[in-house]
Amino acid sequence: MDYLYYLFVVLGFLAVVLFLEGSYLAWNAYKGPEAQRIAKRLRAMSGGAGTEAASLVKQRLLAQSPVLERLLLQIPRVHHLDRLLVQSGLSLNVAGFIGLTLAAAVVGYILAIVINLPVFTAVFIAIIAATLPFFYVLNAKQKRLDTIEQQLPDALDLMARAMLAGHAFPSALKMVGDEMSEPVSGEFRIVFDEINYGIPVQDALTNLATRVPSTDLRYFVISVLIQRETGGNLSELLGNISALIRARLKLLGTVRVLTAEGRLSAQILTLLPFVLAIVLNIVNPKFMRVLWTDPAGIQMVGGALVLMVLGIFWMWRLIKIRV
Repeated sequence: MDYLYYLFVVLGFLAVVLFLEGSYLAWNAYKGPEAQRIAKRLRAMSGGAGTEAASLVKQRLLAQSPVLERLLLQIPRVHHLDRLLVQSGLSLNVAGFIGLTLAAAVVGYILAIVINLPVFTAVFIAIIAATLPFFYVLNAKQKRLDTIEQQLPDALDLMARAMLAGHAFPSALKMVGDEMSEPVSGEFRIVFDEINYGIPVQDALTNLATRVPSTDLRYFVISVLIQRETGGNLSELLGNISALIRARLKLLGTVRVLTAEGRLSAQILTLLPFVLAIVLNIVNPKFMRVLWTDPAGIQMVGGALVLMVLGIFWMWRLIKIRV
């Protein structure tokens, strides 16, 4: 009888241990770090071109709330904004971006009221403040694209050497994803994952060109797609593209050095009137009040803003040199 009791205790203990182990494995399979990492990659893939094969991957959410998700889907071209956020590399969804825009507008309006500006000017400042998150996203996107373009020649050289050593094209993509640094490693890792999950190579590369709207990377995508149709030495082709990109970046750096003075002058001349207006309004509010209380002052402010926009556009065209 004692033996049966001890056997029952041991079996009960093993049952509890196995139950806990099974529960942990089940949780880890759906909510663990590896599952979260894969889910993050799948959400990032949805920023691609939206081909038929892309139905294999999860859709990127516009908001955490289902109700807010349905409301945002009613906005025309909302997916263009979502794609811009994906291209910027920021951990923002559309709902977070809209909330940040509204918060910036409210803060700008409150600051304008605090420094005793009229309501019309406060509304104008709120509108300007609301555009700041958008320009911040554009700046983050441009910085990310510049970083990818700087890393792309090394990534192509790594792929060329890997293929010369006998690796297949998907394996070369995986090597770039494993050995290079962000952000180019993440993009190439996504391409490898898409191919590994069954998406055709052409669609995966097209998604890459959509997520990273870089001319140099499009050269790479088009060259690979043509090579897959016509044949040829892909490793030599990648080496030639890498050399071409390096030469273009060198020329682009020279152009940026020569236009640095013009870009600095454009930034100073753009910010100087607004800074002076704020300082003068703080020092002597009566002196600046004429500009928005007198009809002639309002016309002068409107004319100055129009001329400033024209001057900014003209200076931007002067220093914008395509290479």
